[in-house]
Amino acid sequence: MEKLINGIHRFQADVFAPNRAFFRKLADGQSPQTMFITCSDSRMVPDLICQSDPGDLFVLRNAGNIVPPYAPGAPSGEAATIEYAIRGLGVRDVIICGHTRCGAMQAVAEPQCTVAMPRVRQWLEHAQASQEIVCTCYSNLTGEARAKVLVQENVLTQLEHLRTHPAVAAALASGELKLHAWVYKMETGEVFAYHPENGQFALLEIGDDVTPAYPLIRRGGAAEAM
Repeated sequence: MEKLINGIHRFQADVFAPNRAFFRKLADGQSPQTMFITCSDSRMVPDLICQSDPGDLFVLRNAGNIVPPYAPGAPSGEAATIEYAIRGLGVRDVIICGHTRCGAMQAVAEPQCTVAMPRVRQWLEHAQASQEIVCTCYSNLTGEARAKVLVQENVLTQLEHLRTHPAVAAALASGELKLHAWVYKMETGEVFAYHPENGQFALLEIGDDVTPAYPLIRRGGAAEAM
């Protein structure tokens, strides 16, 4: 706690005070253009990775960067946050970003990890399709390669879930929204984006014209790309 409290005081003195006008303007409202859905992992820091400013990203985080499919009559924090981002804030892009070394994906692959965590196990059922895709389509992979492709496939699975939400479906149909699938490689700091034209994740480069991951074309041997 001492580290956090000291950090708050450094922020107030070294960051907020020199940029007081900027932060006062933010206090009047927000207008982010991008929603960033990612994992709760403490090593995943979207604003740091993207070098974005306060107000740039509308962030949704949970274990495994999961988006439960839309279920009428079963409201959730994820559903409400997604709807607000699109209809309340008018975001134009939604990124789902997974990451390597993901504990949630390890638990999906190794259910015994959550024996003492029944609510975690229930939550991760939303990623079960990702695991079954890996078992069916990538049975030749083991170890690190298998773990990486599970992370990638889970991002694509959650993107498909995202498209079931009414606000998302309507915005896609009207051409007002683009969906993107990214994976952050924790070991190198690199970010890989999914390209539907070849069904693979490729390294994001400066100047890239990022192709929206919609519509999805699956199974491109993406494990080798990372």
